[in-house]
Amino acid sequence: MVAVLSSSLPDRVGRLSGCDVTAGAPLAPLTSVRVGGPAEALVRPRSPEALLALLRLVREEGVPLTVLGGGANTLVGDGGIAGVTVKLPGDLFPEVADVGAEAGRLTLGAGSAIVRLCNVMRAQGLVGAEFLAGIPGTLGGAVTMNAGTKNGECFRVVEAVEVATADGLGWLTKSDIPHGYRHTELPRGGVVTRVRFLLRKGDLEASKKVMDEDLAYRKRSQPLSQPNFGSVFANPPGDFAGRLIESVNLKGHIIGRAQVSLLHANWIVNLGGATARDVLSLLTLMQERVKQERGVVLQPEVKRVGVFLP
Repeated sequence: MVAVLSSSLPDRVGRLSGCDVTAGAPLAPLTSVRVGGPAEALVRPRSPEALLALLRLVREEGVPLTVLGGGANTLVGDGGIAGVTVKLPGDLFPEVADVGAEAGRLTLGAGSAIVRLCNVMRAQGLVGAEFLAGIPGTLGGAVTMNAGTKNGECFRVVEAVEVATADGLGWLTKSDIPHGYRHTELPRGGVVTRVRFLLRKGDLEASKKVMDEDLAYRKRSQPLSQPNFGSVFANPPGDFAGRLIESVNLKGHIIGRAQVSLLHANWIVNLGGATARDVLSLLTLMQERVKQERGVVLQPEVKRVGVFLP
């Protein structure tokens, strides 16, 4: 069973110039945990103008809009996603580097992988975003959730964000965007299109060493070889979600084909063939058990989209 799919929506969107549209596109391969149903209409705009035309159609017709980045922290329901699911290509916008004697600004498209920022940063002799090196997903997704680690968060190096709405493209400075721990407030209905980062000149060898050490630590402590979300819950103040989940004896717990990782209790892995229902049931159990036994309400970092079947 999947979400009710309209036969006409993909055709109507497909008539827009510059949009690649796939009706009933499987979304599980586009998420890092590899679960979920299809998109009614998966749209990849080939130009900024095509994206704006799509956003105008969505507004005029009242069509639901979902933005899918790298799918690293996204749980798609087994019933799929109704309406338009838009995925921005990494090359929708050209990269721009403006580097001076002491600092530099790098502007990259929101559809670019986070690791691309680190590669361009190094190529331009800049440092400062090392903490982002091992985070999966896209730059748009990183901005949307203010992604980060214990060593820093995305907005520490963001200078401005470009957002597309049905009314056009516009830049917002960092101070214009309310943001906090794993949270960003962007204009309603807006799609992040480009991000400008402010970085500094520095010691490239020291920068590389920090990134290499971080990646090595991740490989030792996180189940990177299995489909996963990354961290399921934000760390509560003064504690760690993984420690709390392990303390209530859920490490390794399995529901269906989803498992609380044996390597890190704040990760859910797909053992192969898991459904969104399996994953959501496990996530809910983790949250309920920690609240009941430890009195802490864990806040999910995972975004749920689409139709979840009973």
